[in-house]
Amino acid sequence: MTTVDAIVLAGGRATRMGGVDKPAIVVGGQSMLDAALGAVADCARTVVVGPQRPELPPEILQAQEIPAGAGPVAAIAAGLGVLADCDFPAGLIVVLAADMPFLTAPAVDELLRHALESGSDAVFAADESGRPQYLVGVWRRVALTAAVSRLESLVNQPMKALVPVDTVMVPLAGVADCDTPDQVRHAREAVEQTAANTPMTLDEARSVLRHTVSQLTPRSAAIRAARGAALAEPLLAADALPRFDVSAMDGYAVSGDGPWQVRRDIGFAGGQRPVGLLAGEAVRIATGAHVPDGTTTVVRDEFVRVDESGVLHRLPDAPVRDDVRRRGEDWLPGTEIAPAGTPVHAALVSAAASAEVRTALVRGPVRARIVMTGDEIRSEGPLHAGQTRDSIGPILPDLLAWHGVQTQDRVHLRDAANAFDEVLAAASDCDLLVIVGATGGGAADQLRAALGRARAGVLVRRLRLRPGGSTVVAQLRSGAVVLGLPGNPFAAVATLLALTPALVSGLTGATHERVLLGPLANAGEISGPVARIVPARAVPAGGWVGDASIRTAHLAGLLHRDGLVVVPAEARDGDPVEFIPLPG
Repeated sequence: MTTVDAIVLAGGRATRMGGVDKPAIVVGGQSMLDAALGAVADCARTVVVGPQRPELPPEILQAQEIPAGAGPVAAIAAGLGVLADCDFPAGLIVVLAADMPFLTAPAVDELLRHALESGSDAVFAADESGRPQYLVGVWRRVALTAAVSRLESLVNQPMKALVPVDTVMVPLAGVADCDTPDQVRHAREAVEQTAANTPMTLDEARSVLRHTVSQLTPRSAAIRAARGAALAEPLLAADALPRFDVSAMDGYAVSGDGPWQVRRDIGFAGGQRPVGLLAGEAVRIATGAHVPDGTTTVVRDEFVRVDESGVLHRLPDAPVRDDVRRRGEDWLPGTEIAPAGTPVHAALVSAAASAEVRTALVRGPVRARIVMTGDEIRSEGPLHAGQTRDSIGPILPDLLAWHGVQTQDRVHLRDAANAFDEVLAAASDCDLLVIVGATGGGAADQLRAALGRARAGVLVRRLRLRPGGSTVVAQLRSGAVVLGLPGNPFAAVATLLALTPALVSGLTGATHERVLLGPLANAGEISGPVARIVPARAVPAGGWVGDASIRTAHLAGLLHRDGLVVVPAEARDGDPVEFIPLPG
């Protein structure tokens, strides 16, 4: 099989874009550079040419054209130089510009197929208008190397200077580039239009929220007071642990091979350190006490005996162990205790205290405002005709706190044509607006129109999930994220629990939690044409049994249940499903 390498051009001056970092522009939830890298993910080696990008994984090679911004030919030459140093150079090289947001791996595969079948020196894509795209092509390595070497100068040369005579053009969709702000805007509008007509799966929505939401500004905070935040930089130990050699057990600090003469003084944890031991001496010592100078080891109580003359002997069958915790055995100053993205929870707070670290750079915690909507909802007092009790507003702060979100306040919004405008405009004092109701298409459902008037960036228009399909997520220009939940109590709570971890991850940079998977005994009974989320209980044999039917107008169906399960479409009995624990 022919080996294939890739050169991705991610530099240039982007003069028509005002000098912005064009490959980093996000369209459809990913940067244009990520789109290019995804299209060549199956290549043996990939070189990204342009400014250094520390966020790229180590397996992606990097190079810089000389001088920077010298054009695509100079960039290709720089990429070839890196690949020339690799073992077993590839016979084919994919060359892509990182300015095509809709480029896909199947498109690259089509070019590779034509390159193999035709035997031509180069195969290029042609866009929908028939225009050649010389920066979407597959080259024979020898032909590309020869074309570059023939040029007297590489700086600011047009791509046509490299194009060989023996070429093939392949019409492909999705190879239109984005060279101007208008083209980027049109590309985003195309993505949004497609998204408006295609509900997202739960996994797709979570990915968008983790990677597209604008992160909160890092701040320095006392770690104890930052529960629910996430580290914005690695947490490094300020002191060694242990800070000095200490006894790991109650026993005797001894010097030499023994037997040992026991001294009268005793070493206590937190007490004065015993004076140094001479060879053949022992001193009684407690767990955590600073061992004296001259200590060979600590022998625990159950491994020794003391005779009438005060001489300490190791028991004949006792194992020989070193029960001393040496300085820095756990970590030394400067050791990384936790990487960036680690959530600030009890374990981190404790580890930071052990490492003598009191403050850290963090993002978060997320501050939320809960907005309950609808004239029919009443929190306090007697119900009037047509009203119903607010059965989920009072518990939403507890559910959010389970994920580290701090609720600032909870308000009730009446049904009115422009009721949401003021709420959205005042959201600059919070990070998350949790809005319950008004997400559907009814006469009183005004949230989507208000988001449009606020020029919010809609991230999730709808979900391919039952219940919860009318969920909408957007980010306001202030940076606050709007999580619009269905008004149905079970749908609201289920969707909140399913999406909040991804939202917190996107806002704080926290590493997302691992998905809990296990077999669902009656998955076939529950599954349908789209994914469903239902209450479930654990079974002794392992896995869960889900509720095939549930009343969604209240939360009584969560009583005596261990959590929720997300049942994929057309699942069969025993298939693995995601389990979402219910907060206690």
